Amino acid sequence: MAQGMRGAPKGDKKQHKVEPPKNLKDLPRYLKETVGGFFTRLFYIFRMVWQTGHWILVAMLLVAVFTGVFPVIISVISKDILNALQAAVSQTSDDPIAIWGSSVFYLIIFLFVFKIFEDIISRVKSFVSRIAGEKVVRHVRLEIMNKAKTLDIASFDRPAFYEKLENANREAGHRPIQVLSETFDMMSAVIKLISYVIVVIAEPDMWWMALIMVVISIPNTIINFMYRRKTVNYMWRRSKERRQMSYYSDIMVNKDMVKEVRMFGLSDVFIKKYSDTFNVYYKGLRRLICSEYAWHIGLAIVHSAATCVFYILIAQKVLTGDLGIGDYTLYTGALTSVSATVGSLITLSAHIYEGTLFIDNLISFVKTEQTVVPSIEKPAEIAHGKPHTIEFENVSFAYPESEKMVLKNINLKFRPGETVVLVGLNGAGKTTFIKLLTRLYDPTEGRILLDGRDIKEYDIAELYKTFGIIFQDFGKYAASVSENIEFGNVNKTSDPEKVREAARQANADVFIGKLSDSFDTPLMRIFESNGTELSIGQWQKLAIARAFYSDADILILDEPTASLDPMAEQEIFNQFDSLRQDKMTIFVSHRLSSATVASKIVVLEYGELVEEGTHKELMAKGGKYYELFSTQASRYIESMEENEK
Repeated sequence: MAQGMRGAPKGDKKQHKVEPPKNLKDLPRYLKETVGGFFTRLFYIFRMVWQTGHWILVAMLLVAVFTGVFPVIISVISKDILNALQAAVSQTSDDPIAIWGSSVFYLIIFLFVFKIFEDIISRVKSFVSRIAGEKVVRHVRLEIMNKAKTLDIASFDRPAFYEKLENANREAGHRPIQVLSETFDMMSAVIKLISYVIVVIAEPDMWWMALIMVVISIPNTIINFMYRRKTVNYMWRRSKERRQMSYYSDIMVNKDMVKEVRMFGLSDVFIKKYSDTFNVYYKGLRRLICSEYAWHIGLAIVHSAATCVFYILIAQKVLTGDLGIGDYTLYTGALTSVSATVGSLITLSAHIYEGTLFIDNLISFVKTEQTVVPSIEKPAEIAHGKPHTIEFENVSFAYPESEKMVLKNINLKFRPGETVVLVGLNGAGKTTFIKLLTRLYDPTEGRILLDGRDIKEYDIAELYKTFGIIFQDFGKYAASVSENIEFGNVNKTSDPEKVREAARQANADVFIGKLSDSFDTPLMRIFESNGTELSIGQWQKLAIARAFYSDADILILDEPTASLDPMAEQEIFNQFDSLRQDKMTIFVSHRLSSATVASKIVVLEYGELVEEGTHKELMAKGGKYYELFSTQASRYIESMEENEK
């Protein structure tokens, strides 16, 4: 049995968990996967932002350099001001105004010039981040949308794919610019740290203090990285719970569900489901958070004690006259800044590392490969505008990650100009048959021929143009009435007259004429305050108008008339039969009265082809179709008799 459709396509895999090294031999592998993977993801983000706008990276780099240097320069100037003030006051204590004749005045002016530049750079940084954020979000969303339009429909049947898509959609919008911004913040912190270390080691007796401040910060680095990895792995493992919480909360505010939720008193049910799921999710997360911060508190105590000792030692140097007041401010500030900067580096590196792990979702999503593609290098051309034949040869199908065959060994041929009706009970495989025919999925076994060639040999986009299809779960778009009809063929130049004609053929023109703005009326109250909500029957007529508007060679209706009354449905079928101009037409319907006009009736049961023929032939045969038709006809008769009474 073919397994091609059972497994996930490339890129559609669970997130890879990096196992910690069990021995020294595993260390190179661990470092390669951890460090190598980190820089691969980081480079991906830089490349993405570079594609969004070159100037963004250049501006962020310049801002990072200035942001790293300015605080150190300001600290040194402040030290010189304090020392100059101390010297000036001791020399001219009876004439304070003379102080302004010293260098203090110029140092203060110099200090505030730098502060002004620092403030400007801060505003520029905020400006670049906001602009870049908007542009990167647009870039990522378009990348996701453009990728989604190429993905196999089968991908959407996989929970693992939805998990990846949910993570990519949730994180990819803000994570890239956040990681990028924090990377440049880290660059600023490194520049600042080096500058402050240089300031401290310039004093011969203090270099060891700077070294100790750096060393005692290393355990924090280890804790941060270790718990970032644990947290991300936990969130990946608990993706199901997060999606469940999102689902339960969305139900409570879904306008299409709110009526039933209120009428059946389901609000408390879903609130409880949300709370129970949250408690399961939160229990493990709380344990991780508590463990992490217990370590941080202990390390913070050690760090504070060391800082206190260094402050006392520097104060002693001031008291002995080895250092001035300004020097005390500079060196204590430098040590504090070294400590704070190392802490900032630890936090930033942990955030960047965590952020790049989440970017894995986006990278994995973008790398998902399409498998429903032409099977030959140069796809065959489809003769549009001409009659077609369709043939199923030993076709069987099971949905991805399922062993159950929905269709089993189907052998069937449709000839040019035929009107075919697919009938069968729910679960017979009628809609799946249509999905295979239109190559939304590929068969697990067998093949489907269009004009004598395997449909896999045709270009996908050209193949889709051959079919004008209305699914039973047809689209309802928040757009105007005209646009909803024109979506039947977006390649056709907009023609209001053809739109009106399609609406007339679908018997939709009557209710459209009663709308506030006729064909220009916006539908659904999502974007426009004057949007109109249609009944399901009216939506179905618009969906059918889309099929009439299409220039497709093969027309397919997959139960789009289910919400119409039997008379209206029969009228639609008759319209299609009279207007199809010898095109092949395939209907799926539960109402078998409509099948009487078909040139071929195909009966499916539990995924198997049990009968085919005309209405007259199948009734004479007295098989499954006869049973279904007679049962449905008797119900109509009983209903009519009850009404007459």
